[in-house]
Amino acid sequence: MADLNPPGNALVVVDVREENGTPVIWLSGELDHISAGQARTAIDAALASHPDRVVLEASGVTFIDSSGIALLAAVTRKAREVQVRNPTPILRRLIELTGLDTILQVTP
Repeated sequence: MADLNPPGNALVVVDVREENGTPVIWLSGELDHISAGQARTAIDAALASHPDRVVLEASGVTFIDSSGIALLAAVTRKAREVQVRNPTPILRRLIELTGLDTILQVTP
């Protein structure tokens, strides 16, 4: 378990774990044009060795802009199955409004 950014000054904290052979990427904080690249680096690294399935644990996401939404869309082009687990209400609504709910598995 490793944080990509130190919590003291990070907009987003990314923690990569593994559950039953599936990478689970815990995102917390703000996922915006500044921090999306940091999250992308961790997601790309996880998918390099596990391209079949990835879980994005999103219960800690406090803000997301179009860069964060673009990141979610990009992950679907790299992994065969992408699950967004426990999205905050605003994140869930944005996923629905953008139509990403048709290509992402959104679970409570």
